[in-house]
Amino acid sequence: MAEFSAEVYQNEFLPDGGTDVNAIVTMSCTGAGEAGRSGGGEAGEIIIVDTSGSMGRTKLEAAKIAAAAAVDQILDGTWFAVVAGSHQAYLAFPAARAGAGMVKMDPSTRFAAQQAIARFQADGGTAMGTWLVLAARLFDSMPMLTQRHAILLTDGENHNETPEGLDRAIAHVTGKFQCDCRGVGVDWQVAEVRRIAQALLGTVDIIPQPEQMAQVFAELMQQAMGRGVADAQLRVWSPQGAQVMFVRQVSPTVEDLTNRRSEVNPLTGGYPTGSWGDESRDYHVGVRLGAKAIGQEQLAARVQLVVGDAVVAQGLVKAKWSNDDTLTTRINPEVAHYTGQTELAEAIQEGLAAKAVGDDATATTKLGRAVQLAAATGNEEATTRLRKVVDIQDVENGTVRLKRAVDRADEMALDTASTKTTRIKG
Repeated sequence: MAEFSAEVYQNEFLPDGGTDVNAIVTMSCTGAGEAGRSGGGEAGEIIIVDTSGSMGRTKLEAAKIAAAAAVDQILDGTWFAVVAGSHQAYLAFPAARAGAGMVKMDPSTRFAAQQAIARFQADGGTAMGTWLVLAARLFDSMPMLTQRHAILLTDGENHNETPEGLDRAIAHVTGKFQCDCRGVGVDWQVAEVRRIAQALLGTVDIIPQPEQMAQVFAELMQQAMGRGVADAQLRVWSPQGAQVMFVRQVSPTVEDLTNRRSEVNPLTGGYPTGSWGDESRDYHVGVRLGAKAIGQEQLAARVQLVVGDAVVAQGLVKAKWSNDDTLTTRINPEVAHYTGQTELAEAIQEGLAAKAVGDDATATTKLGRAVQLAAATGNEEATTRLRKVVDIQDVENGTVRLKRAVDRADEMALDTASTKTTRIKG
């Protein structure tokens, strides 16, 4: 039985005239169990593999091994399907023409799926939107599924579809399933694939070498099978007249949920979080209140995690107005840490974007700021990746020089890792 808990980190004291309250709310889950086996409904998995001509023999053979490794990790009893994608999408397994497009995993379907994967051939272009739409259609054919997850692999840019076409496809499938996306090699666009992953509450990362695919796919599927809580919603209540300025997941990755709000009631917004395993996630909530007199107190927000119709964890965000500067000027360490981590992600992405268009001055400034923030927040992974793109001359002042020759894979690894955060060190 899954158990949840909530902790709130904030400085609740506001100065005279103060209005803005910031808090970090940590939601934790233990005993989540396994996907489809924990009483929360049935689970479905779809493996989406790029089979376009750009994959070539080497990458496609590695992708076959990776897809087969993912199939091996799917628990018996889980509904699943395999999609091959090029300039169009086709259902590689099962061989369904109508009705349910997925089958239950058992030894015979596992073997048949691997046989189908072995027949993949590299041909055609790339239109990822069609892959997503087919996956959504397959999930829609299985209304009993409460947990819906996919893994998407690509090696190239979305040449056979307009950006607007991909946007429409993403909008069409958002909310229908979660999707972890991986790019192999260096010929795909991080921003393009990240748009898919963020909309579908998934992750994005680079697989630099084809031979690394099998381990990555096996681990992704193991993680998916360990998410026994099919779906949870973060709910934020704020008092009449208050404004919820933002709601962000800030750990393990930065994901802005502000615009994903759905109205639960006039004072409460719901934000999607997807499925859960045994894990903790941190959320940064910002609320603007009307100023109160010195000595007054107010509940600024009630942050809940809801599974089905049940509130499984709750944290209270408070506000107290004081004229004691020693109280009101204190910056909560967790709030400061994650504010820096959010800025770090933006600085890396903006710096790399500027570098890509030849704006070296902006790139140097942004990546220098990223170096400062990575050091200040203790994000050693970001610092290590930044060193492969810039020569660091002064960490404290963020003085850097762009490297003349940078491995494209190192640059993309920095980009994909930009939203990964580190927890505050106790």
